[in-house]
Amino acid sequence: MTNKTPRTAVTQPYKPTPAETAAMNRYSERTARRPPARIKRSKGESGAAVRPDHPDLATGLFTLMGALGTASPEFMQGLLKQVMNAASQGQEVSEADTNFVLSVINGIEPRDEVEAMLGAQMAAVHMASMTFARRLAHVGNLPQQESAERAFNKLARTFTTQMEALKRYRSTGQQVVRVERVCVEAGGQAIVGSVSTSSGGGGGDHGK
Repeated sequence: MTNKTPRTAVTQPYKPTPAETAAMNRYSERTARRPPARIKRSKGESGAAVRPDHPDLATGLFTLMGALGTASPEFMQGLLKQVMNAASQGQEVSEADTNFVLSVINGIEPRDEVEAMLGAQMAAVHMASMTFARRLAHVGNLPQQESAERAFNKLARTFTTQMEALKRYRSTGQQVVRVERVCVEAGGQAIVGSVSTSSGGGGGDHGK
C-alpha cells in the first residue's frame, strides 16, 4: 500500500479590481491630508478617562485640534466635552458616537472654530434625525406617527439650513451669476459671460 501525501491547495492572494484600488488610493490620500481624529475611553482606579486615540499623546492632541479647525487647546477641550455630552446617553461617554461626530466635523474640514461648531451641530441634528426616523418606522399608533413626523421634518429642515449657512459663511460674500441665455430688445445692450458681485457693493467685471 502506497502512502500518498495530501496536496495542500495554494490560495492565491486577492487581487483588487481597478475600482477597488482607486478607492484604496482615495482613502490613503484623504487620510494623509486629514488624519482621523478619535478619542479613546479607558477605565482606571480613579474612574473613566478620555484621551486621544493615538500612540503619542501630544501628536493626538494636535490631530484633534486640526480636525476641529483650531489652534486653541481650550477650544478643543470645550467643544470635545460638548460633543461627548451630546453624543452619549447616560453618564458614560459613548466612544463610538463621539468618534462619529468627530469624523463628521473632520470631514467638513473646518477652517476655523465657527465652522467646527457648526459641524458639531450638524452632526447632532443628523443623529437626532436618525433617532426619529427609527421611531417613525416603529410607531404603534397615529399620535406617535404624527409626533415623530413633525420632529423628523423639523430636524431635516434644520440640517438643510445648517448646510446653507456653512456654504454662505465659506463664500466670503462673493456671488457669481452665469448668464446662459440673453434676450435683447432693439437698441438694448447685453452682458455676455460671468458677472461677479460682492457684498460690499463694489462693481464686478463685465464681458470677460
